[in-house]
Amino acid sequence: MKKCVKRIACVAACFAMLAGLAGCGGGAKAPAAKDAKGDIKVGGNFELTGNVSNFAQSAHNGLKLAFKEINDKGGINSRKINLVVADNKSEPSEAMNATTKLITQDKVCTVIGPVVSASVLASAQVVTDNKVPMLTPTGTNPDITFKDGKVRDYLFRSCFIDPFQGQIMAKFALNSLKVKNVAVYNDSSSDYAKGLADVFKKTIQAGGGKIVAEEAYLQKDTDFKSTLTKIKATNPDIIFIPGYYQEVGMIVKQARELGITVPLLGSDGWDAPQTVEIAGAKALNNTFFCNHYSVEDSDPNIKKFVEAYKKEYNKTPDAFAALGYDAGMMFADAVKRAGSDDPQKIKDALATIKDLQVATGKLTMDSKHDPIKSAVIIEFKDGKQAFKEKIN
Repeated sequence: MKKCVKRIACVAACFAMLAGLAGCGGGAKAPAAKDAKGDIKVGGNFELTGNVSNFAQSAHNGLKLAFKEINDKGGINSRKINLVVADNKSEPSEAMNATTKLITQDKVCTVIGPVVSASVLASAQVVTDNKVPMLTPTGTNPDITFKDGKVRDYLFRSCFIDPFQGQIMAKFALNSLKVKNVAVYNDSSSDYAKGLADVFKKTIQAGGGKIVAEEAYLQKDTDFKSTLTKIKATNPDIIFIPGYYQEVGMIVKQARELGITVPLLGSDGWDAPQTVEIAGAKALNNTFFCNHYSVEDSDPNIKKFVEAYKKEYNKTPDAFAALGYDAGMMFADAVKRAGSDDPQKIKDALATIKDLQVATGKLTMDSKHDPIKSAVIIEFKDGKQAFKEKIN
């Protein structure tokens, strides 16, 4: 028995010696040691299914492209980004659950998403309580980052806010289209649409315009002709329709069928291929909406992003894709400047972003955690989006 033990010990010693020689350069090269800190784990909370899945899939694709480009260049401080994704099914309650899971179970350092304001707001308390930053690509409700006179420390966005969109479209109506009598037809079941309509009306009235009609619809409505007939009777110069593409497409189609030929104005919720599919290319002529960027912009950085996105996904990126990409670059910039994936340090770095070049241009974070950036007006021409003008 003792001889057997000695033989085993001798064999083990030989193996140890060989391993030591290999490590010093003899024989096969040893694999490189992995960064002791591992990957940088970030959560993606997106509406991958449900009624706004088209928007979320674009934002998700943009985010993945940003992280792929970063990882292909070696990551951040030699650490790769690992994106852990949860589907919130386009429901605020599910978004809150997804945020909780990403933070408490997956241990992410930051949550990117959701895309809809209501779902971001539902998650606000979760990230605040857990002291983990949330960066929404497209949540435009002002309450996300600033509520009751206070900045929400752990919430940020890569998009401009609803009041800015409402102001932009109202000034475009007054200054570029030279209108006076205005009708508003908004989604009363959406905080997004109601907020836009409110600011739009105030800006129109402050600029000397008159609101001649104000009507509302609900998400998942399909017949809008009765209300549109009432609006038509007031003889508006334009109709402002803030909302999402599902209902907007049907409203535009039915408005034209009723003989309403005046310009129709909207918001970034119009930006989806389905808008054209539902409304029809001809019906969308003489319509305009506010957006975060245009693929026709001459900015070389925008052109570079568009080309990279087309190469990766074989399709043209919409604004949600661009904003998802922007969110990824903002996160990476914050981690790099923080020198850490500690949530508190990332939060502080996000708050101090300045002149960061992203897909939609350059942005600086203001004191309310909203980016200072440009907006564009898009016009539909025979079913295609055309750059109209840029507002800085």
